[in-house]
Amino acid sequence: MAERIVITGWGQITQAKDATPPFLGPLDMMERAARDAGALSGTGIWQLVDAILIVRPLSRHVRGPGEEIARRLGIQPRHVRVSGIGGESPQYLVNQAAGMLARSEAQAVLICGAETYYPRASDDVRGDGAIIQGIPDDYDSDDAVGSDALEQRHGLTLPIHGFPLFETALWAKSGLSRDAWLARVGGTWSRFSEVAAAHPNAWSRQPVSASRIVTVAPDNRPICFPYTKRLVSLVMADLGAAVIMTTERHAWNLTGGGARPVYFLAGAFAKDRQRFMIHKTDFTRSPAIAAAAAKVQRRAGLRIDELDGFDLYSCFPSAVTVAKSELGITDDDPRPLTQTGGMGFFGGPGNNYALHGIASLAENIASGKLRNGMATGLGWLIHKYAIGIYGALPSNRDLTGDDQEDLQSPEAGDAPVPRVQAATGLGTIETYTVIYARDQSPEKGLIYGKTDAGLRFVANSPSDPATFARLTTENPIGARVSLSHDAGRGINVATFIDE
Repeated sequence: MAERIVITGWGQITQAKDATPPFLGPLDMMERAARDAGALSGTGIWQLVDAILIVRPLSRHVRGPGEEIARRLGIQPRHVRVSGIGGESPQYLVNQAAGMLARSEAQAVLICGAETYYPRASDDVRGDGAIIQGIPDDYDSDDAVGSDALEQRHGLTLPIHGFPLFETALWAKSGLSRDAWLARVGGTWSRFSEVAAAHPNAWSRQPVSASRIVTVAPDNRPICFPYTKRLVSLVMADLGAAVIMTTERHAWNLTGGGARPVYFLAGAFAKDRQRFMIHKTDFTRSPAIAAAAAKVQRRAGLRIDELDGFDLYSCFPSAVTVAKSELGITDDDPRPLTQTGGMGFFGGPGNNYALHGIASLAENIASGKLRNGMATGLGWLIHKYAIGIYGALPSNRDLTGDDQEDLQSPEAGDAPVPRVQAATGLGTIETYTVIYARDQSPEKGLIYGKTDAGLRFVANSPSDPATFARLTTENPIGARVSLSHDAGRGINVATFIDE
C-alpha cells in the first residue's frame, strides 16, 4: 500500500505591534512556530525530522536559515532547502515534502517560514522599498522580478501595480456599475475581516464594513485604482508559521501530541507561459490556476464541489475572484474562502502567508470544523500557482511522482502575446489602473491594450484632471486611444479619442 502522508503538527506566531524588546527576528519566529508544531506532533517527532524546508524570508536577509533552525532544534537533517521567491512557495514546499516522504527520501519534514516587516525603529525600511529588502545582491534567480523593463518604465514594478489591472478587467466583464462592483468587492473583503477578527494570530482583529473598505478616507488612502489601503495586502506585519509532515506509519508511533493528524491528499503546481502582465491574452483568466486545479482534483479523487472549505490566496480581491472563476466557485457559494481572514486583515507579509493558510486549514480539519479543504498560493501576478487538498480521511493513492511531474512539466497556457515597444497610431484599451502618490493625488495612468495591428502595448495616460476623472469614474475598457512614443524616456502615451 502506498504511504499515506499526514501533517502531525502546526504552529503560528504573531509578534504584536506593541511587543517590547528584545524583538524577535525571522529565525526566532520560525523556531517558536516549529516548537509549537513539534509539541502538537508528540514525543519522538524530532528524532524523525530529517528534512527542513525553509520559506525564504524577504523582510530580512538570513544566511543559512535551515542550518540555523536545525542547530536550535538539535537535529541533523539529511536535506535542507530554501525556497525561491513567490507566494506559492509554502504550498510548493508541502507538495515537495509529500513526494519526499512518499519516496522514503525523508522520515519527517519540517516546513517553516517567518517575516518581520513591522517597523520598530526610526531607521527601519518603510514603503515599497521594504517589500523585498531581504533579497541579497548576489541572489541569482530571476523570480525576484515580476515585470519586464518596458512595464517598469511605465510604473508596474510591484504586485500592487499589477493586480488592479485584473480588477478593472473583471469589473468590465461583470457589466456592473462602478458602485455595484465596489460593493461586491467590499462585501467579500468585509467577510474576510470577520474571519480575521476571530483568528488568534491575525494582525488586524477588527471587522470592517464593506463601505469603509472601499471608500477613500484619510485612513484609507487610494493606492492603485480601484484599490484603497484596506483592499491590499497588509505587508507590515510580523508573522511566522510551521508545519511538520510525516507518514501515517510514523505518526502512529508518536505519543502525547495534541491533535489528530491531517491527511495530505494531493498537491499540484503550474506556471503560466505568459509570465508578465504584458504577455497575457486575457486579464480575467489564469491558465496556471486552471491547470493546477485540474491536476489536483484528478490526483485527490475529489471535485471542487466535494470540498468543505478553502484558503484562497488573497493578496488582492482580484486574485480571489480569478481563482473562484477558474475553480468554479460561484458568488453565492456558502463555503468559506479563507481560514485566516485573508492577507488584508490576517496579514500577508513576504513569501510566507500561504503557510498560515495551510496551518489554519489543518487545525480546522483536525478539530472537526471541516472534513476537508483546499489551500492555495500564487507567485507574482498569478504567474505561478500551487494547490493542496487536505482531509480528515486518508487516500490510498501513490504520491511519489506528483511533485516531480510538476517540476518537469509546469507550463500552462499559450505563448506570450506579441507586443510593441514603441507604440504609435491607434489602439484599444484592454485594462488599466491609476497609480496614486502618498498624498492621495493621482500620479499616472497605466494602460494596457492592443494596437490596430494587433500588438500589445503598455502606456501611460496624460496627467490631466479630466483623464484621471474618466479613468476613475467610468470603465473605459474598449475605448479607443491615440498612441505616441517619447523616445527619450522610452514611454508610450495613450490619449483618449472622442468618437
